[in-house]
Amino acid sequence: MEMQQNKGDKAIAAWLFIGVAMIVVQVLLGGITRLTGSGLSITEWKPILGALPPMNEAAWQAAFEKYQAIGQSKQLNSHFTLADFKWIYFWEWLHRNWARLIGIVFAIPFIYFIVKKMIRPALIKPMIILFILGGLQGAIGWIMVKSGLNEQDVYVSHIRLAIHFIAALGLLWYTLWFALELGVPATSRADAPRVRKLANWILGLLVVQLVYGAFMAGLHAARAAPTWPTINGKWWPSGMLTQGGFLEDVTHNAVTIHFIHRGLAYTLIVLIAMWYLRAAKFPQLSGVRMLALLTVIAQVALGVFTVLNSQLSIPLGFALAHQFTGMLLLMVMVWGRFLSRPAK
Repeated sequence: MEMQQNKGDKAIAAWLFIGVAMIVVQVLLGGITRLTGSGLSITEWKPILGALPPMNEAAWQAAFEKYQAIGQSKQLNSHFTLADFKWIYFWEWLHRNWARLIGIVFAIPFIYFIVKKMIRPALIKPMIILFILGGLQGAIGWIMVKSGLNEQDVYVSHIRLAIHFIAALGLLWYTLWFALELGVPATSRADAPRVRKLANWILGLLVVQLVYGAFMAGLHAARAAPTWPTINGKWWPSGMLTQGGFLEDVTHNAVTIHFIHRGLAYTLIVLIAMWYLRAAKFPQLSGVRMLALLTVIAQVALGVFTVLNSQLSIPLGFALAHQFTGMLLLMVMVWGRFLSRPAK
């Protein structure tokens, strides 16, 4: 996606950057719903009427009874009172309503830009892709939730959770890149092919790492090894490669997933340190290179704190901070990748 700038692009870029911030908040709300076990609390999908919570005690009781019919309630939360249910309902309701708000924030200015003829032909295709990605993300979210509304599952599959998470990050990546195209002048870029190539490798590995972060969250895998720097006292932990097949192990074995997640984190530190040094020759990259190095260090440190405090349960504060810095690192590296590409 390459396009020339005009005066109206700055307003569109500002709109897109607001969208980026809102997507970040939405992903964090998704993390809260998973860690609090709230994702299955609302058993229906009502795009319009669902924006309002139950409005009286009878409506609350009816919603609670629907929740009590699914496996999570029967197997995990059979002790819940109505007050307990209202607590988890709130987080899923907020997660869904923030998604609705994102839709409004994208749709209304879009209509305004059309009326004011600020959207030039070169922007039409990227805009269509943006709205398709947004709608797809909402559909994936509901399909994921619906898959857990049965009497067998306690949580939604961590594989489906990872798909939902990566789809959200794909939307975040695309929106940020679109905003950078419109908001960053060509003079701010550097023609740095070696820096750009390394950034490509880092971004590819970071996507894999974020998938494994979703696996960690979905399986509560931090609790499988709440130690550091070793994993339960061993550098090569026992319990790995015991699921009956390599693919099954690397996607379902909590200890194996934990081992891979840590290994990828250490690899990313080394690669980003190399990228930091390689980017030093280009003044256009001075700010982003420092931010990338600081962010990856903070990301790993927060991961360690999360693990060490996960003996009984996953600490919500550390886990959310870890997730946020993961998204921040992705955005910083996308920014660095963008700035290392010369304008055509």
